[in-house]
Amino acid sequence: MGLDRENHTDKHTYKHIDKNGGKPIDKHAGATSGTTSGTPYSEADLRELRRSSILHVDMDAFFVSVELRSRPELKGRPVIVGYPAERSVVLSASYAARKFGVKSAMPMAVAARMCPSAVIIEPRHKLYYEVSGQIMAIFGSITDLVEPLSVDEAFLDVGGAIRRLGPPREIGELIRRRVESELGITASVGIAASKFVAKIASTRCKPDGLLLIGPDETVPYLHTLPVSALWGVGAKTVEVLARMGIRTVADVAATPLPSLRKILGATGEHVHRLSWGIDPRPVTPVRLEKSIGAEETFAVDTADDALLHRELLRLSHRTAERLRSAGMHARTVALKLRYADFSTITRSRTVSTPIDSAQLLYGVAVQLLESVGQRPMTVRLVGIRAEQLEEAAQAPLQLSLDRRDDNWRAAEQALDRVTRKFGNKSVLPARLLDPAPGAD
Repeated sequence: MGLDRENHTDKHTYKHIDKNGGKPIDKHAGATSGTTSGTPYSEADLRELRRSSILHVDMDAFFVSVELRSRPELKGRPVIVGYPAERSVVLSASYAARKFGVKSAMPMAVAARMCPSAVIIEPRHKLYYEVSGQIMAIFGSITDLVEPLSVDEAFLDVGGAIRRLGPPREIGELIRRRVESELGITASVGIAASKFVAKIASTRCKPDGLLLIGPDETVPYLHTLPVSALWGVGAKTVEVLARMGIRTVADVAATPLPSLRKILGATGEHVHRLSWGIDPRPVTPVRLEKSIGAEETFAVDTADDALLHRELLRLSHRTAERLRSAGMHARTVALKLRYADFSTITRSRTVSTPIDSAQLLYGVAVQLLESVGQRPMTVRLVGIRAEQLEEAAQAPLQLSLDRRDDNWRAAEQALDRVTRKFGNKSVLPARLLDPAPGAD
């Protein structure tokens, strides 16, 4: 995203790297500049540089970008990653597709009407998680303070890496170069004094850009933005505030806190603090995945138990394969059902020993489905999720008196090896194979 899109080119202190240039555009040299990498820093230099040492790094159209590595002829064209079924949703859209209004989480049927020329690519989740691991490895080589938000984005605190790698801006440039050269995709980097502002900066410089918002320019920058830029302010809150004449972050900042509390309740104080750039939360390293799961929306709402069981088995295999690929076991299995009226229920059960077997996941999921009892209406969506994850190396062995459990694990591990070599659909459990036409 070019700087002129935000109309801040003559007003604020920042440095930005756009996708066509290798050198920073420095509109106001001095306020955020640092010494050259490799030069010793004084304590005063370090204190100044560390005022803006939080990075938000976000890949650009991640799923699409990964797919385009093997299909470069599609670069620049509208591309959508998602299942072509009418009631599936868009998982990722290229920037060419976004020009037609296509967005993530949009129903595929709507996206197809908005952009009929788009190329649809079915997702390869295992590949995306592999690339995600490589992304996080790059981040981990820069700093130990990495807080993943999803498979393709994270906060980094690079204050401790400045002596080794240079100012935060140079570290951001380094990350972007490495992501592109090593992984063949692009990333956008926002740099600021807080997580909230760093996230805004990365969003405003997409795609393939870098934007640093200095601490002294944070409030002037924020006050030019619409109120929807604040975390916690969704569409409904925007409507409520608009009725009170509050449409920009500057409007929020100028509104007395008691008035905001009256309008928004407890959220009022949170929103008011953000409007002044106040976000003291540190970058906190966490494990990327707290749960692993899969879900499916049926083409036609169903009340068929056999179909639900078959889908649960398929989702159990997808979830178990991802667990084993991530080297994780799960202590809790959760079932999700969404009915025809979009109401949603969940049921969960904690098992005695951690599991990573599809057959064991499936067994618990079926028990959970049966525990629901008589369903009030047809089912639109079913999902399964493995929760309370533990590293497989540290989890207790899945001991069982039933030899069939061990046989299932061995079979699934063999299936993993075949899948890695020949692809996802090379071998399937017999119950998941589509019957041949005319078969009984």
